[in-house]
Amino acid sequence: MKTLVVHCHPDPQSFSAHLHEVVVAALRTAGHELRLIDLYAEGFDPVLSLDERRAYLSNPGLIEARVQSHVDALKWCEHLVFVFPIWFYGPPAMLKGWLERVWLPGVAFMPPPKKGDAALPGLQHIQRLSIVTHGGAPAWLLFLIGNPAKRLFTRGLRLLMAKRCKTQWLQLHNMNNVSRQECEAFAQRVQRAFSKP
Repeated sequence: MKTLVVHCHPDPQSFSAHLHEVVVAALRTAGHELRLIDLYAEGFDPVLSLDERRAYLSNPGLIEARVQSHVDALKWCEHLVFVFPIWFYGPPAMLKGWLERVWLPGVAFMPPPKKGDAALPGLQHIQRLSIVTHGGAPAWLLFLIGNPAKRLFTRGLRLLMAKRCKTQWLQLHNMNNVSRQECEAFAQRVQRAFSKP
């Protein structure tokens, strides 16, 4: 399967970086064809500039040309994997900026044809969506506030993909208080989840 892995964490020695390595190794072992994007490592610019915002609907090709390799990878993949931490109940700003500058009209979606309609999906070639994440909040608190990060990825973004797109969400809670053994158990769970072809 053609799989794109998008990683977002500034520290190459972080637990997130370790999870990214686990995911990539498991996918390679399972025989996936991979493309990798490490947003911080490549210095991706997440800022939607004034000229880009003004061109967003009328001329999205202006932005697309600036992030062409990312658009090409998104159009290429059948399985999309995200690895990132949850900060302030959402993805890092770098990843949010990647969505804003790469998931463009004509790429990820087409604007609604009329008021009240939903955007038309543009990523129907994506058959699987996987998210590996971790954060400091306990599970009960995220449940109480509606887990906004999970909703963004497994509902909002998922709507733009194939109707039968399979979704998996793997999250380690209470990151500030978990033990090394708990971290390793989660990493092993991630490894098992991505070891299947």
